[in-house]
Amino acid sequence: MTKILADKILTSSGWQENIIVEINADGHIGKLRTDTKEYDHHVGCLLPAPVNAHSHSFQYAMAGMAELHEITPNQNDFWSWRNAMYDLALAINPDQLEDIATMLYKEMLRNGYTHVAEFHYLHHDISGKKFNNISENGERLVSAAKKAGIKITLIPIFYQMGGFGKNPEEKQRRFISETYTDYISLFDASRKSTNHYCNASAGIGIHSMRGVKEKDIIQLSQYRNKNTPFHIHVSEQLKEIEDCINHLGQRPVEWLANNIELNENYHLVHATHINEKEISKIAKSKANVVLCPSTEGNLGDGIFPLKE
Repeated sequence: MTKILADKILTSSGWQENIIVEINADGHIGKLRTDTKEYDHHVGCLLPAPVNAHSHSFQYAMAGMAELHEITPNQNDFWSWRNAMYDLALAINPDQLEDIATMLYKEMLRNGYTHVAEFHYLHHDISGKKFNNISENGERLVSAAKKAGIKITLIPIFYQMGGFGKNPEEKQRRFISETYTDYISLFDASRKSTNHYCNASAGIGIHSMRGVKEKDIIQLSQYRNKNTPFHIHVSEQLKEIEDCINHLGQRPVEWLANNIELNENYHLVHATHINEKEISKIAKSKANVVLCPSTEGNLGDGIFPLKE
């Protein structure tokens, strides 16, 4: 048992002063106590560790390789970055994925994160065929988390189309679950993969409004049990919003709020371009927005209306 004396500690009931935190051999907090006579370490403030709520671990291998704004002005944006990402996705095998993720997860731990939500859509082999274990790559991510010692929520992502009303592109072949049934099979296998590590759990996710048919989005939201997290990229790019209005007659968050019973278990990733009505709908539903400032600043074309 390690005993840490904190001058101040932030708890669920607010700030407390001069508290001993007992941590057991597994790294879990045993109890908090006010008897401060014996301790191993003394610190100023203790805060709950942050969660990385949106990780694409394989992309760690391309960090810095697609940010070429000064070299190729006006030729580098989200869509050109996406092509570079597809090329990387078609070059990684399961062993490499596990190595990359292990390295990344250790880096997260060094920077104070103790839990990662892995938005995972690199499902199939390089040719686009399913592995014998359809959760092969998901299992490698769980293994990476176990090696690093970080908690993980594995979120196998439903990726079905190449855009609103469009067939998937050839470069997206590793991501695709053609039908709702295919995705449920993938999710069930992924959930079994999390059984290999006591600090692993599973969540549900769809890549984006443009990536999954609307009827399947609704069906999947009805499939999840009430405590299962549900993650989705939404309103990241202006083109995505324009295409959504043309295809569905509504903006992405507007459509979600009108067709799904959003609640605190829904995590809307980016939500960069939302209007006042959508802000109100998110707030009233208690759904969460997951912000990725470095991504949004580098590849996006706007800033989330955080103040509003």
